[in-house]
Amino acid sequence: MVQLDASWLQHVQKPARYTGGEWNSVVKDHKDMDVTMCFGFPDVYEVAMSHLGIKILYSLLNELPYVAAERVCAPWHDMEEEMRKRNIPLFSLETKTPVKDFDFLAFTLQYEMSYTNILNMLDMGGIPFYSKDRDLSFPLITAGGPCAYNVEPIADFVDIVNLGESEEHIVEMVELYRQEKAAGFPGGKEGLLRKMAQIPGNYVPSLYEPQYTANGDFKGMKVLADEAPAVVKKRIIEDMDNCHYPTKPVVPYIDVVHDRAVLELFRGCTRGCRFCQAGMLYRPVRERSPEKLVQLAKEIIANTGYNEISLMSLSSADYSKLPELVDMLMEEFKDKQVSVSLPSLRIDAFSIDIAKKVQQVRKSGLTFAPEAGSQRMRDVINKGVSEEDLIAACTNAFKSGWNTVKLYFMMGLPTETDEDVAGIADLAYKVLDLHREITGKRNGKVTVSVSFFVPKSHSPYQWYGQQSVEEIHRKQQYLKTLINNRNISYHYHDGATGYMEAVFARGDRRLSKTLIEAWKLGCKFDGWTEFFSIDKWMQAFKNTGIDPDYYARRDRDFDEPLPWDHLDDTVSKKYLKMEWDRAVEATLTHDCRRLPCNGCNVCPELDTAIVDYKEGGRVEKVTFGLK
Repeated sequence: MVQLDASWLQHVQKPARYTGGEWNSVVKDHKDMDVTMCFGFPDVYEVAMSHLGIKILYSLLNELPYVAAERVCAPWHDMEEEMRKRNIPLFSLETKTPVKDFDFLAFTLQYEMSYTNILNMLDMGGIPFYSKDRDLSFPLITAGGPCAYNVEPIADFVDIVNLGESEEHIVEMVELYRQEKAAGFPGGKEGLLRKMAQIPGNYVPSLYEPQYTANGDFKGMKVLADEAPAVVKKRIIEDMDNCHYPTKPVVPYIDVVHDRAVLELFRGCTRGCRFCQAGMLYRPVRERSPEKLVQLAKEIIANTGYNEISLMSLSSADYSKLPELVDMLMEEFKDKQVSVSLPSLRIDAFSIDIAKKVQQVRKSGLTFAPEAGSQRMRDVINKGVSEEDLIAACTNAFKSGWNTVKLYFMMGLPTETDEDVAGIADLAYKVLDLHREITGKRNGKVTVSVSFFVPKSHSPYQWYGQQSVEEIHRKQQYLKTLINNRNISYHYHDGATGYMEAVFARGDRRLSKTLIEAWKLGCKFDGWTEFFSIDKWMQAFKNTGIDPDYYARRDRDFDEPLPWDHLDDTVSKKYLKMEWDRAVEATLTHDCRRLPCNGCNVCPELDTAIVDYKEGGRVEKVTFGLK
C-alpha cells in the first residue's frame, strides 16, 4: 500500500484527485477477496469521474462479495513528477494498492488520443507494455469502450478486449478468473486467455495474427487458436429496466466535468447520421420505462445530494416518453430545488417545449447541432433537419426568453465545398438576426463551434480519406473571414489533433511501435491542446518508418479487407456501403424507429428488437429486412 504524505502532496495542484475517500466509494480488504480489479481511466480525474460506464461497472462488481473493484486515473503532470521523483508506483484511489498487484487492470477506450496515457500509466505502474512480456504475476490488461471496435493499434498491449456492453460478460470474465485462480491456473496465462476467448464478446488479440500483402496492405486476420472465434460479436443488454444501474455513485470532493446525477434513458440511436460511429455501434434502441427512471432518480438524489439530474443518451430528445418523464421528475422534485437538464436538443419546436419545462428551476443557453451549413450537406450526412427546423426552434426559444444559442458543426465532411462552409456563417447570422427581430434587442449571443471530421471504423465513412490538415486550416480561416460580429463567437478544433485521431481510428497493429516511440518522445495527454505536439508525433512516425497519411488520408476500396473486420458491431458492411452510396446521392434514410426497417442487420443478428414505450406501455419492434 502506498502511503500518501502531505509533505509532497502539497506540491501538486489538486491533491483530491489522488486521495480517494469520496462519498459512496467502496473500500474492501483484498485479503478477503477472490478477485481484484482496478478500472483505469487514461485521463485526468475530473474527466474520469464524469464517465458513466465506469460508474456502472464499479458499482456492479462491488456488489459481488468476492470482488474488490477500485479506480485509477492518469496522474496530472505535477503528480507524475512527484511520484517518479520518489519512486512511487501508480496506485488505486480506494486502498492505495499499486496497480500491478491487482488481478485485472481494465482501461476504458473513449478516445484515440488517450493511447499514450495508457502507456504512461503502465510504465508508472511497473507493468511491461506488451502482453507477450507479461505473465500472471502482472494483472491481466483489459480494454473496452467505443475505440475497442478498432483496438488494433494497441492490440499488442492488451490481453482481453471487451466488445459491446459489459454488464453481463464482465461478471462472466471475473467468475472464470476466480475458478482458474482457485485451481492454480493449470494452463498458465495462455490457457487462461484461451478460455477467456470463449466468452462471447471477448477478443484476445494474442490469438490472432494480422496478415499483410507484399505491398504492405492488410489482407486479413489469421486465427491462431481453436478457442478464438473468427469474428467477435458485440454483447448488448436487452432488458434495460432489469439491468444494473448505480444508485450510489461516487461523489467527488472537487468539481468535475459533469458533476450531477445522470439518468441513462436508453441505449442506441437509429437516426442514422452517416458521420456518427456511435449511432452504428450502439444499436438497437432499448429504452428504460419512465417509472424505472423516476425510481432511479429518487435513489440517486437521496444517496448523493445532487441538485441536478441530467437525462443522458445519444439523442435524449428521442426518448419516446420524454414529456411524461419530465413531468414526473418535475413533480417529484418540485419542492427540492432539483433541476432537470438535457445535454443537447433536437432541432424542432418539441425540444423547446421540453426545454421550457426542464429549465424552470435553472435557466441556461440552448445547444443545437445542425452539423453542416447547407441543406445539401445535411442531406449528405443524413442529418434529417432543415434550416426551417432550426429557425422554428430558435423562434420558439427566443419568444420564451432565451438569448444564447450554441451551434455545433463539422468541417471536412465528404463532398464538402466552400459554399457549404459559408453556409455555417449564414446560419449563425440568420439566428442572430432572428433574435433581434423577435426581441428588438441586440443582446443575443450565438456560439459557433466547428470540429474537424474524423472518419471512423464501422461507419459509412470508414472508407473515406480525411482531408488534409492544410485544407482544413484554409477552410477554418475562410469561415473566420465571414464572421465579423462580436455577438457571434467562433471556435474551432486544431486540425493536427483531428489528423492524429484519424490515423489511429483506422490504424492497424503496426502503429504500436509508433505509440511507444511517441511516448518516449514525451507525448501524453494528447487530447489536451496545451500538451499536444504534432512535431513529436511526426518525429515518432519518421523514427518508426510509418507513413501516417496511409492510415488517415487514403481512400479505402470497398472490397479491401479492413483491420477491424473481425470485430463485429453487427451493422453489416452491405448496409454501410448502401449508406455511402446514398450519401453521394444526398439521399436521406429514414429512422427505423418510426418507419419500416432499413436492413442494417442488427436486430436479426442479435435476435433482439427495438424497445420503445408507447401509450400502451412497452413495445418491441421486430420487423426485419429492407422495405
